[in-house]
Amino acid sequence: MEAGYDTRAMRWTVFTTGFLLAAALIIAIGAQNAYVLRQALRREHIAAIVAFCIVADVVLMTVGVAGLANVLGNAPVLTTALTVGGAVFLAWYGIQALRRALKPQSLQAAPGGGSLPLRAALAQVAGFTLLNPHVYLDTVLLLGSVGARQPADLRGWFVGGAAVASGAWFSSLGFGARLLAPLFAKPSAWRALDTLVGVTMLALASLLLIQQLR
Repeated sequence: MEAGYDTRAMRWTVFTTGFLLAAALIIAIGAQNAYVLRQALRREHIAAIVAFCIVADVVLMTVGVAGLANVLGNAPVLTTALTVGGAVFLAWYGIQALRRALKPQSLQAAPGGGSLPLRAALAQVAGFTLLNPHVYLDTVLLLGSVGARQPADLRGWFVGGAAVASGAWFSSLGFGARLLAPLFAKPSAWRALDTLVGVTMLALASLLLIQQLR
């Protein structure tokens, strides 16, 4: 009974780690989120755009965890380096978010112009997603390095948590845009959001370093 309880607790911990890390990385003012919000306000192909963003995230996260897991398994020094590097990046990202919170800006995503064909909309969101180097840094390297450190039988739970975060965020952003747009037109809303992201990033960076020192 005790072993079963520990297993369930560990699964939940790993799942939550993946969820929180992915959420902290995804929820930020950026080109991809601005584009999703803009298309949502225009009510153009939002289901396809949201689906693309989620699938792209899951594929990149899975490749990162699976690929780095094989590499890191035989390279403990590299594992340590990536962990420390990931912690440093998280701390930097968190500080940047807190700095943005000091000077928040509203997100401009006003509708306008003609109707955009589905193929063009998907091409544009693919560009915002796959041509952004931060996407690979976040999903493949950072999330991958953290996921690869999890026990082999729990890496799926880590990816699952990250996937749920991605699905929840893009679905909320896309399908709830008309409710969120008036709120996030206010700098104070972005101040609160960036503060939350910054604190979460710094907390995760601390956890990584503590885990490495054990």
